[in-house]
Amino acid sequence: MFKKASWTLCVLAACISFTGCSKEGTQGENTVENQQEQLPQTIRIGFQKSSTLFTLLKQSGELEQLFQQKGVTVSWHEFSSGLPLLEALNTGNIDVSADVADTVPVFIQATDAKITYYAKETPSPKAQAILIPKHSSIQKISELKGKKIAVTKAAGSHYLLIAALNQAGLTLKDVYPAWLSPADGRAAFEQGSVDAWVTWEPYVSSGQIQQDAKILITGENLANYNRYYLSSNQFSKQYPQVMSIIFHAVEEKGKWVKSNPDAAAKVLAPLWGKLPLDVVKQANDRRSYNVQYVNYNDMDEQQKIADAFYKEGLIPKKINARNVVIFKGK
Repeated sequence: MFKKASWTLCVLAACISFTGCSKEGTQGENTVENQQEQLPQTIRIGFQKSSTLFTLLKQSGELEQLFQQKGVTVSWHEFSSGLPLLEALNTGNIDVSADVADTVPVFIQATDAKITYYAKETPSPKAQAILIPKHSSIQKISELKGKKIAVTKAAGSHYLLIAALNQAGLTLKDVYPAWLSPADGRAAFEQGSVDAWVTWEPYVSSGQIQQDAKILITGENLANYNRYYLSSNQFSKQYPQVMSIIFHAVEEKGKWVKSNPDAAAKVLAPLWGKLPLDVVKQANDRRSYNVQYVNYNDMDEQQKIADAFYKEGLIPKKINARNVVIFKGK
């Protein structure tokens, strides 16, 4: 299955002639035309457990195959969640980031980070949720007032919690957030030390199927939950053809997952901590995996998130979500 995908990706890579980046408010695109691009010796890629498409690419070795013929090596660096992943990108410890929730770039942008959006997955609102224990008496969001809630700072679930509370006339000040990594949040939920857990896939499906958790609410009509892929400004500007090869590899892998749900689950289950196949399949069903280029209209939702975080005092200043570089592949 992967050999066929690799062949397809090689064809795609060979067809890439020029790419570029654009930044709103500047002179437009930086393009590379009719010239041989210098290539890096190594591409350092950061990812997390929910980075499904990069996890599959790492397992299959497809990126290594694509870049080996160009004399480029690939190194992989795993992170617990999106915020430390993008912090590593900002500090120059990695070159390219796998997908993170839409909230994470907002936090990083508030630190004046120089980031480039090079791809997105279209919305997957059902792929994040507020979970409550099986025997919980909580039936609606307003009943979370005064409760202790496990949530990961800067994750998409962080914004979902804010949006859900606001819809019920509450704010973060009305609850007791327990800022925990996904693994620690799961442990706290299992032990009964929190009243609710706000998380994302595959943790949502794992909670439902393995822990008999109930979904209080998903992101539908509250938080779009776009997933964004990012790189440093310097790397995407210096190596646009590399970025286009990576984009098309991820795009094709997204199509493969949706077309081959059983095969994808069999590969991912052991990589996701030996999760049952039904957990993995349900988690993947709730993700769009529809990889597209980013455009500045996508930043409108990012601005809503930024404004909500600033209102809650979670970022130190107001930001203009459009003040970023967006990669334009051709």
